Amino acid sequence: MEIPKYHQAFIPILKVLNTVESLKGRELALEVLSKYYSDLPRELLNQKTSTGANVLLDRILWGKSYLKMAKFVSYPKKGMVQITDKGKLILKKGSLSLPDLKNDNDFKNHRESVKNKKEQDLIFEETNIENSSPQDLIDSGFSTIERELKNELLEKLKETDPYYFEKVILILLKNMGYGDFVETPKSGDGGIDGIINEDKLGLEKIYTQAKRYNEDKVREKDIRNFIGAMSGDTSKGIFITTSTFDNGAIKKAREAHHSIILVDGTKLVDLMYQYKVGVQVKTVYEVKELDNDFFE
Repeated sequence: MEIPKYHQAFIPILKVLNTVESLKGRELALEVLSKYYSDLPRELLNQKTSTGANVLLDRILWGKSYLKMAKFVSYPKKGMVQITDKGKLILKKGSLSLPDLKNDNDFKNHRESVKNKKEQDLIFEETNIENSSPQDLIDSGFSTIERELKNELLEKLKETDPYYFEKVILILLKNMGYGDFVETPKSGDGGIDGIINEDKLGLEKIYTQAKRYNEDKVREKDIRNFIGAMSGDTSKGIFITTSTFDNGAIKKAREAHHSIILVDGTKLVDLMYQYKVGVQVKTVYEVKELDNDFFE
C-alpha cells in the first residue's frame, strides 16, 4: 500500500463537501482522511515530510487547490471551501481523473493565465525519476509551489477591496526601495491613487494608479486619463492592474511624453513574491554538499 496521490483525493473531497454548506480547509482535509483513508497502515498515516507536515493531509490540501482551479469547489469566504454546482455534477458521474482535470475548460483557462508555458506543463509532466537528478526533482517541486502560490495571490488580489488594493501597491513600491508614499483622497483625486517620493527629500515624485479588475482590460482611455491627471507635477507614472492592458493602452503608454510603466497581474504577483508582500516564508530547506576542502 502507498499514500494516495493528490488527484486520487478529488472525489473524496467532493463527497465530504457535498454533505455540508462549507468547511475550513484544514477541517476538510481531516474529514477526508478520517472517512476515506483511516484504514491505511499507521506508518503511512503518520508519514511526515522533511519539514514535519503530514504527507497525506498535504496531498489532500493540494487536491482541494486543483479542484478550485477547475471551479469544482469555491472559496466563499476566507479559509472556507464549498462545493459548486459543477462539483455536484461531477459527483454524479462518480469519477474525476487527472487527465479529466487537465482537459477541463475552466482548468485550461486558469492555466492560460500563467504566461510561462514551460511552467504550465510542469505539473503534468510524468517525472522520470531514473533520468532526473535529485536537484531536478527539487527544482520542479519548487516551481510548482511557486506557481500555485502566485495564482492564489492574484485571485486574492482580485477579491480585495479596491481601496485596500491601492494600499497594497504603495506598500509594494515601498518594499522595492522607493521613498515614502502618500495616499490621495478617495474622491476627486483625478485618477491618482498614490504619490511615491523617488528620493528621500521628495524632490522627484512618481504618481501611481491601481485598477483592481477581474476580467476587464485596461484600455487606452484609462491611460489617457492617467496622463492627464499627472498634470505638470511629474513626468513619471506607474499604472498597475490585476488584469491586462489592451493594445491601445500599451501603445498610448509607449508613445506618451511621460515615462509610464505598465504592470499587469502576472508581473504584479511576480514582484509581490520577490519582495515578500502578501506572502510569508513557510519552510526553509537546507541542501548540503560534500566539503572537499575539508579533506584536503
